[in-house]
Amino acid sequence: MKKTISIPLVALCLFIGQTLTGQSYTSKQIDSIVNKSMNIRPNAGIAVAVVKDNEVVHLKGYGVRSIHTKEAVDENTLFAIASNSKAFTTTALAILVDEGKLSWHDKVVDHIPEFKMYSPYVTESFNIQDLLTHRSGLGLGAGDLMFFPDGSNFTIEDVLQSFQYQKPVSAFRTKYDYDNLLYIVAGEVVSRVSGMSWADFVETKIMSPLGMDRSVGVYQRLQDKSNVAFPHSSQKGQLKQLEHYTKSDEALGAAGGIYASVKDLSKWLFLNLDKGKYGEDSNKQLISENNHKEIWQPHTNIEFNVASRPPYNTHFRSYGLGWHLSDRNGYIVAEHTGSLPGMLSRTILIPELKVGIVVLTNTDPGSYSSSTIASTIMDAYLGVEKTDWIANADKRLKESEAESDSAITAVWQTVEKAKSTQIDYSNFVGTYQDNWFGKVDVFLKDGKLWFKSYRSPKLNGEMFFYKANTFAVKWEYRDMPCDAFAMFTLDENGKAIGIKMKGISPNIDFSFDFQDLDLKRIDK
Repeated sequence: MKKTISIPLVALCLFIGQTLTGQSYTSKQIDSIVNKSMNIRPNAGIAVAVVKDNEVVHLKGYGVRSIHTKEAVDENTLFAIASNSKAFTTTALAILVDEGKLSWHDKVVDHIPEFKMYSPYVTESFNIQDLLTHRSGLGLGAGDLMFFPDGSNFTIEDVLQSFQYQKPVSAFRTKYDYDNLLYIVAGEVVSRVSGMSWADFVETKIMSPLGMDRSVGVYQRLQDKSNVAFPHSSQKGQLKQLEHYTKSDEALGAAGGIYASVKDLSKWLFLNLDKGKYGEDSNKQLISENNHKEIWQPHTNIEFNVASRPPYNTHFRSYGLGWHLSDRNGYIVAEHTGSLPGMLSRTILIPELKVGIVVLTNTDPGSYSSSTIASTIMDAYLGVEKTDWIANADKRLKESEAESDSAITAVWQTVEKAKSTQIDYSNFVGTYQDNWFGKVDVFLKDGKLWFKSYRSPKLNGEMFFYKANTFAVKWEYRDMPCDAFAMFTLDENGKAIGIKMKGISPNIDFSFDFQDLDLKRIDK
């Protein structure tokens, strides 16, 4: 006769809760997750690192660095980590604060006298933390068009001069709107205070002590390019290899220039999980515990709900200094994503569980593997009910692609129907200028109307009459879908005197901020 054991209901619930919370996937299971993501949509390569309790539990590459060479991704393959670089910039500033060379509340103009915002009050009040917290009053991605697509000749001096011409969309310090250009200014603060370039500082003061020996501040600084992932696009379900995104000025890397491997980034995860400590037995301090706490302090509210939201029972989302912060199933999670043409990445840290996850991919969008794989692994540690993030992403991508395809197709169908419309192109030909973006030309080429930017050479393309005073511009640059409308303002004689612009696709990347341009004719 078998002996039965009676377990009180409360104890049983506690037991089940304990078995759910803090579970993790084995390396073999992570392999399966990655393979599922790679098989559902075209992906070139992926690299994953997972750390727990001061140990690396998974470190591996998948797929290829290049669809042309077919060379395999491994744990040492370098990827562009894009905006995951922002946390390196805030750490660089924390080092300077620890050294007594800087205060988080220093005014920016005290270090960069020529820095000028859209109003004297904001200029005078703007402090170091305002550079890092996306609460400037400017809109999402304001000014990014200076660097998207790459190949432009804008410099740090141009960035510093640009803000006075940008138009705010909210009151200073009242609303979250993600930006990149102010992180470039933060990098310039690092340079002026330390006497070293931002890239030199990050490589010397952060990467070198941590043993991130293969990583660099920007692509141009790579001496050994034998194991670097090439970016790829997967538009229309086909993989296309792209050129590496580069900036004309190394100082511009502070917002998103770093190239790193998952092996190197595992050391970065340990540093942050150990409150700024590193080395054997965590016996060295890169930044003080107080300043690491400041970096993970909520500075800008993004969202707050008294009633929690599934699947993580989340109450708040905020931005610290280079990190997104939220509560998930009772734990604070610090994370960030990164996106450049053909490169996506995500970093997740769960400090109380001593868990760190980083996923790097060289395909955009692929199957959004950097996000879905990271979420799947995170959920196991958080002990929440499983969600099929990979299938969900596939569904969202299909819906997004259908929406974009429908909108774009409708535009070009309208253009086709308007071909018989008689247009006097001479009314639109001329040179126009925006105060922060510079000059553009609208000109005739083989009897067709064309658009050309002086400072961003890849923004050139034929202009097709759409309707009224609006033309659709099809850029020669095709690495990302970013075709745009050009809407002319006419004077009383029907001659163009200005241009407003906006993206054609409803899902255009926010860094193509055509809507922020105010082009005025200057050759009257």
